[in-house]
Amino acid sequence: MGFTPEMYEERKAASRQRILESGFRVFSEKTIDAVNMTEVAKAAGVGVATVYRHFDSKTELVVAVSTWVWERFLRKNQSRIDTDKMTAVEFFEFYLDSFITLYRDHRDILRFNQFFNVYVQREDVTLEQLAPFSGMVDDLMKRFHICYEKAMVDHTLRTDIPEREMFSKTLHLMLAVVTRYAVGLVYDTGIDPEEELLFEKELLLRAYRA
Repeated sequence: MGFTPEMYEERKAASRQRILESGFRVFSEKTIDAVNMTEVAKAAGVGVATVYRHFDSKTELVVAVSTWVWERFLRKNQSRIDTDKMTAVEFFEFYLDSFITLYRDHRDILRFNQFFNVYVQREDVTLEQLAPFSGMVDDLMKRFHICYEKAMVDHTLRTDIPEREMFSKTLHLMLAVVTRYAVGLVYDTGIDPEEELLFEKELLLRAYRA
């Protein structure tokens, strides 16, 4: 039996997947700035030429890794609920709890995200280069829109605040706090980080609950 186009595509997809997984692992462990394409190739068990066949540059690889990591988390997280059966405020609370889940179970994602933000700013990554990542954020915003639409009907969540403002403030506040805890950028207060995260969650619920 010959090597079919389908087999070639499967092998190509598997190779790309190994590179994404290995890139995420070494980037989150060592920081993005400290890792080059050769190290990613070595971690993935492929030649560096193979990495460049999939990704033209380190920036393209970094953006692809970030997009893949967040899409994977969001798919898994979304599979845990049935949004059709939730009120708007229950949907919003689940959205807040997702950040606590990130801190509890996926600190490697938060560390990587911190390194990603630093890399993007330092390298002056363009909006065009960030397009795949931005598309993922747009999808997240669309999911939040479902929550806001429910609020227009069941009135369990405030709708006098613009939808984009509510989404943006919640995303940035919660993500900033869980990231700081994940990378250790906090004072040693002797308080359980999850207690403080739950406190911030309650503050946001009070601010936006109808």
